[in-house]
Amino acid sequence: MTTTEIKTNDRTTTEATTVRPNPATPRLDFAKTAPKVFRAVIGLDAAAREGLDPTLVELVQIRASHLNRCAYCLHMHTTDARKAGESEDRLHMVAVWQEADHFFTDRERSALALTDAVTRIGDAGVPDEVYARAAAHFDEEELAHLLALIFTINTWNRIALSTAKRAGTDER
Repeated sequence: MTTTEIKTNDRTTTEATTVRPNPATPRLDFAKTAPKVFRAVIGLDAAAREGLDPTLVELVQIRASHLNRCAYCLHMHTTDARKAGESEDRLHMVAVWQEADHFFTDRERSALALTDAVTRIGDAGVPDEVYARAAAHFDEEELAHLLALIFTINTWNRIALSTAKRAGTDER
């Protein structure tokens, strides 16, 4: 981690900046090294998607990958979304969905807000209003699946980042 000094109005503050190293040597292949764990995450992913609109699934996965700065997953899910017919306009707007809310339905916006809250859970938990907004657009089973989807993409992001997966090298 590096720090940057910022001077404003006679005050100097130090801001921490995260710099992610690009490892010169490959890290472990998680799927080969822990195949039972990897298959369990695949099973959770498949179960989480059941009953959810595939477009919504990709939007949620793209948003969490933005927040987690996971280039590998972001590349994979934007590619999948394009193949499924998602528009370039909407793909570009996912990162700034709050300011470009007219690109998304109320249901999608509620899912994106829930994705933000769950992904950043350490900041403020999941606020009641965010949860209530999602609960107004999804029945209980759908909401449970949406939460599981958010848990799963956050797990995938952590696997990809921890093992230094490179964007564009998806083997699916």
